[in-house]
Amino acid sequence: MTGDRSVPGTGSPPDDAPFDGKAFARGLSTAPGVYRMIAADGSVLYVGKAGALRKRVASYFANTPKASRTLAMLSQVARMEVTVTRTEGEALLLENQLIKSLRPRYNVLLRDDKSYPYVLVTQEPWPRLALHRGPRSVPGRYFGPYPGVTAVRETLNMMHKLFKLRSCEDSVFRNRSRPCLQHQIGRCTAPCVGLVPAREYADAVRRATLFLEGRSDELTRELGEAMEAASARLDFEEAARLRDLVASVRTLQARQYVDGRAAELDVLAVAMQGSQACVLLLAFRDGRNLGTRAFFPKTNGSDNPAEVLAAFVSQYYGEQPAPREIVLDRAIEDIELLEEAFTAATGRKVQIRHSVRGERAGYLDLARRNAEMSLATEIGSRAAQRARLDSLCELLGLVRAPSRIECFDISHTMGEATVASCVVFDAEGPVRGQYRRYNIAGIEPGDDYAAMQQALTRRFRRAAEARDASSLPTTAGAAAGGDGADTTQPDTGAAAAREAGPSGVLPDLLLIDGGAGQVAQARAVLDAFGIPAAGGPGESGVIVVGVAKGEERRAGHERLLLPDGRELRPGTDSPGLQLIQQVRDEAHRFAITGHRGRRQKARSVSRLEDIPGIGPRRRASLLKHFGGLAGLKAAGIEEIARVEGVNAALAGRIYATLHGLPDAVPPGTPPTSR
Repeated sequence: MTGDRSVPGTGSPPDDAPFDGKAFARGLSTAPGVYRMIAADGSVLYVGKAGALRKRVASYFANTPKASRTLAMLSQVARMEVTVTRTEGEALLLENQLIKSLRPRYNVLLRDDKSYPYVLVTQEPWPRLALHRGPRSVPGRYFGPYPGVTAVRETLNMMHKLFKLRSCEDSVFRNRSRPCLQHQIGRCTAPCVGLVPAREYADAVRRATLFLEGRSDELTRELGEAMEAASARLDFEEAARLRDLVASVRTLQARQYVDGRAAELDVLAVAMQGSQACVLLLAFRDGRNLGTRAFFPKTNGSDNPAEVLAAFVSQYYGEQPAPREIVLDRAIEDIELLEEAFTAATGRKVQIRHSVRGERAGYLDLARRNAEMSLATEIGSRAAQRARLDSLCELLGLVRAPSRIECFDISHTMGEATVASCVVFDAEGPVRGQYRRYNIAGIEPGDDYAAMQQALTRRFRRAAEARDASSLPTTAGAAAGGDGADTTQPDTGAAAAREAGPSGVLPDLLLIDGGAGQVAQARAVLDAFGIPAAGGPGESGVIVVGVAKGEERRAGHERLLLPDGRELRPGTDSPGLQLIQQVRDEAHRFAITGHRGRRQKARSVSRLEDIPGIGPRRRASLLKHFGGLAGLKAAGIEEIARVEGVNAALAGRIYATLHGLPDAVPPGTPPTSR
């Protein structure tokens, strides 16, 4: 692609002059590219792609009837920028990247902060078959994405029954000394203790991969040949096992066929009520129905279903690999361009259709009805959310509903692996892309006050720096927008105020899970950074409220510690307290999940791995000999030295490491003398 430009060749207009869109368009080329409309405060209003930049941009400023939303957008344009690309497909990719990073005010935005689940086959000597979410950083093959976790769990359940691959984590796999329950119920061949030959396990992995790739015919043919070979060598037990496996795969094939063949398609339907939209995805892979998933894009005032669906298709498949066939419930613009871009990205032909018959028409009708029901449910939940916000305002004496709520919580196990969480809610519910975890270090174990002070300091230091650098508003409610991108670094300009995420925008309401001590820490941190905190109803600044547990820690009996020193007990029937409980419970869930992960990571690294001279084989021999790490730790040096491959010096190093001694224990030294 080539460079950017923002004004026509005649020079920049004066700062107070209105933007001349016609003159700007005349200075553009007819090449494909991306254009950006920018307001006077530097915020991006709209990002669009064009096959011919001059023609597309000129159409906005021609004397033709336009929707009120478009007129409102054009009235705010102070300047435009364009980026010329080599092809329309390149323009499509760049448009998606800019929409995701800039989040323009008038674009339809796909609000989806959930990671997609995959089936993972790891790349290691004894591969593991498991569910995976998040960054694809683990070496191996990923199959998906699936529309929901339920479909992945069903697939894994079926595959463990068929191919008997291990599902345990590596920390468990390395330290097993006897088969687990999965082997006893016939769902794993127990490679952890050597009950299956490496070649046989590799064959099972290859066959599972064939099944996940949709090559079921090839799999059944291979299994049939193996069954005949086993029968020929009179290995009738193996032949019977393969016969049952072939029967199971063929039964699944019979259930999975769509239109007589294994289909790979997505069915999409959109439902709208006013400017609220729901796009429903019904996915099929290898002919199997993987279920549905509802998306609720942010329409930014658009009431055109085709525009919403086109934006969804472009943004969703810009992130996820497109299937061979995409069926839509209506025609959208640039179908040929989208097909070309998706085909180039996947390396195989992708077809987008909107006029279908037979079975696919039935799937479209099913998707439409599910989209309408999902939208009705979402609208009902939003109405309930607004009612709870109104109740919260009345409960806390707020002049207006908070547009940004943050809640902090601390989680640890007797001081071990302390983690603090920060969750963010807006008027529509959780904003998961802006959640944060803080690994707490350098404090006395179990000191919740110090942990809270450290987490809040790390959170609000960047907010203060961003505010000082770019004159950010003191509350999220004062900043336009509030659906910021997930970033932790301060930015500059008015656009940064909307997009700075949790670091640059301050909350209207700060909830602290704890009593007076934790609340005092929060107010001290805000004071230290010069961030105003409200001292009573109607005052400006961040409102700090403590959420203390009630009698016997029962839900609904929480005490709210207000900034003016009052203490409220709203009771179980208060919708405002129910909203606070939802936010607090989410902060608790997020904190304890992070704590458990950090704790497990610390515990899963075997202390034997740190000892020079102990590799995987000696470690397995030691654990097998003593029945696990606990048995090894209880053994003396002489007993350890009896294990094959372990000499006296190594036994001393092992004993010293397991007992936290500074150096190796000489052979023959009684443990009690140290």
